[in-house]
Amino acid sequence: MAKYMLIMRGTDESYANFEKADFNEMLEIMGKFNDELIRSGVLLAAEGLDDPKEGVVVDFTGDTPVVTDGPYGETKELFGGYYILDVASKQEAIEWAKRAPMTAGTKTEIRRVPSIDEFPQDNEWIQKERAWREQTGQV
Repeated sequence: MAKYMLIMRGTDESYANFEKADFNEMLEIMGKFNDELIRSGVLLAAEGLDDPKEGVVVDFTGDTPVVTDGPYGETKELFGGYYILDVASKQEAIEWAKRAPMTAGTKTEIRRVPSIDEFPQDNEWIQKERAWREQTGQV
């Protein structure tokens, strides 16, 4: 099994469609999909994110970090939420992503989440992180 993150990226079209959607209907549809993920045993985490206008960006392109209040960037640079799934393959993650009830225009980026086991186990910082993960039940 491997972890994959499904990152939901909005577009101008999907944000416009979202504004038109019935919120309670959307909750029902998403709730059913989330329940299917839970019942299948693949869902590890899922969160939606607040409006980009409420966020900030810390930009490290200069000599010192610069903080900019949202909204920032272009719509295509934003993401509205994510799922983390524990599945057998990238193909299985793709199949789940294709079934997600997203607003028309939404794009989903799929990225594998490396395991701590893939890092040098003799590194002091990896050992400390592994101890923390073990304490918190993540490993």
